Amino acid sequence: MIRCLAVDDEAYAVKLIADYINKVPFLQLAGTTTSAIDALSRVQQGNIDLVFLDIQMPDLTGMQFLKLCGSKCKVILTTAYPEYALEGYEHDVIDYLLKPVAFDRFLKAAQKAFNQLQPPVSTDAGGAKFPVPSTSLPENPLSAPTALLPNYMFIKGESKNKFLKVAYDEILYIEGLKNYVSVFTLGQRMVTYHTLRDLDAQLPQPPFYRVHKSYIININQIRMVDGHTIYIQDQAIPIGETYREGFYKIIKEE
Repeated sequence: MIRCLAVDDEAYAVKLIADYINKVPFLQLAGTTTSAIDALSRVQQGNIDLVFLDIQMPDLTGMQFLKLCGSKCKVILTTAYPEYALEGYEHDVIDYLLKPVAFDRFLKAAQKAFNQLQPPVSTDAGGAKFPVPSTSLPENPLSAPTALLPNYMFIKGESKNKFLKVAYDEILYIEGLKNYVSVFTLGQRMVTYHTLRDLDAQLPQPPFYRVHKSYIININQIRMVDGHTIYIQDQAIPIGETYREGFYKIIKEE
């Protein structure tokens, strides 16, 4: 098992990562903390393999943590600020998760951690190398938890600590505007200050597909396709030229 520590100064965010860790068979939740200083102390005790670390921490920033931590454990960064990604990779982090973190994206990062933290290779008397057997880690780390993907996501609201829960099957379509994204559901319109690219990377496919530079649609909500236009309820959504070939292939296979 990979022993994990979830670190975030936002109580909700650290709970979400802890819940995700508990869903994955080859991860073990070793603890949670809202203090980077406390996290550093735990890592230095030598019983943590992997840290899910928020960059924007009040007492000790994520980057300062990485410098002090050194090679004592592996780190996956979590933050709402994509501009920190490059600096994080310079510190040899495993992956970089943008908030709000979707479970399928979390699983991809967990698989990367699994690949880097596999059991060591042993050598027998004849010099032949073989992996040390383990009953706790699956051969395909994503095979077991795939069925556990949640049917919802959280999107960041207008304030730092506000997150809105939205069920996937209630999302009609998502429209990207200049400075924000509108998520249209069966009952309301939600505004989030993430990019369309962020949400496109986090939403499961199927049923969500990018069909235009400004639109992501839920294919289950399509009422009609007429030429290069998709109709969801009464909303007409254009199919961008770049996305047409892929989209028509998808609906022909449905």
